Amino acid sequence: MKLGVLAGIDETTASGRINQYERGKHAPDLLTAKHIASALEVPLAYLFCEEDELAALIEVWHAMGKLKRRTMLKSLLDETGR
Repeated sequence: MKLGVLAGIDETTASGRINQYERGKHAPDLLTAKHIASALEVPLAYLFCEEDELAALIEVWHAMGKLKRRTMLKSLLDETGR
């Protein structure tokens, strides 16, 4: 329930709605998903990852400063020949 309330969902329905999202019975609309991501302090893209490795990479990327991001991106692009 706490996550739902932090995401701006009414306290009387927060627990049930979050439970439905977690079980895949329903999907939140984009604005609700943004609020959930904000409450979890993760980027919105993190919520949509199907691979654990990509989710971990998004978490690391989110925690980096802009200079480190640029350096990492340049390195990855050089590595792949792009």
